[in-house]
Amino acid sequence: MTDTKRIAVAIVDNSVIPEIYRPVEHWSRYLDVPWQAFTAREGSLPDPAAFSHIILTGSEASILEREPWVDAEAAMVREAVSAGPAVLGSCWGHQLIAYALAGPRCVGRCPSPEIGWIAVQVDRESELLGATGTVHHVFSVHFDEVRDLPAPFEVLASTEACRVQAFRVGDKPIWGLQSHPEIGIPDGTRTLRDFAARGSRGREACLEALKQEPRDSGLIRRVVTSFLDGGHL
Repeated sequence: MTDTKRIAVAIVDNSVIPEIYRPVEHWSRYLDVPWQAFTAREGSLPDPAAFSHIILTGSEASILEREPWVDAEAAMVREAVSAGPAVLGSCWGHQLIAYALAGPRCVGRCPSPEIGWIAVQVDRESELLGATGTVHHVFSVHFDEVRDLPAPFEVLASTEACRVQAFRVGDKPIWGLQSHPEIGIPDGTRTLRDFAARGSRGREACLEALKQEPRDSGLIRRVVTSFLDGGHL
C-alpha cells in the first residue's frame, strides 16, 4: 500500500500547444497525492532530489528536432536516475528517457505512426502492465518511436507497428509508455478533432482515427497505482 504522506510528484509538462494538449490536467485527475507541475518549454524543471516521483508527459514536439529545453530536461532525467525518484515517461516522455539514457540512436521516425485507439500487447510481466499476453486498449498519437534499446532496458510491451511500446530500465523504478493511458475517450476524441482542425501534421490520420470505435481499457488506474508504489522519499 502506498504511503501517501511520503509521496511528492513532479509533473513535467512538455506540451507546446497548451490550448489543445493539456497533459497536467490529464495526469493530475488520477493523483490523490501532492503534486507540482513544471513547464519544460519555459525552462522550469524539478529538482529530482525534492520529489519521490517524476512524470514526463507527452509533447507535440519531435524528439528528433530538439530545442535547447529538451537537452536540459534530458540532463534532469540523468540526474533523476542517480537521485533515486521513480520516473514515468509517456509518449514523448518515453522517448526522452530513451534519448537521455541510451542516446539519439535509440529514437527515430515511425515507419507507421499510430494515431487513435490501439491494442498494446504485454510481452513481459510487470507491475505497470500486468501479465504476459494481456492486451490493453489505449489512446495513441506518435510519429517517432523508441528502438534498439541496450541493456539494462527491458521491453515490456509492443504492437505490430511499434516494437517498443513500454520499457523498464533494469530493476530501477524508471518506466516508459509510448501510449497515452491518461487520455480517456472524451479527451482523446477532442484532441484528434483539435489537431485536425488546426491542420497539424497527421491531419488525415486524425480524421481516420475519429472514424474508429474508441476503446479504452482503463489502464491508467493500474499504471498510476503501480507507479506510486514504486518509489518514495
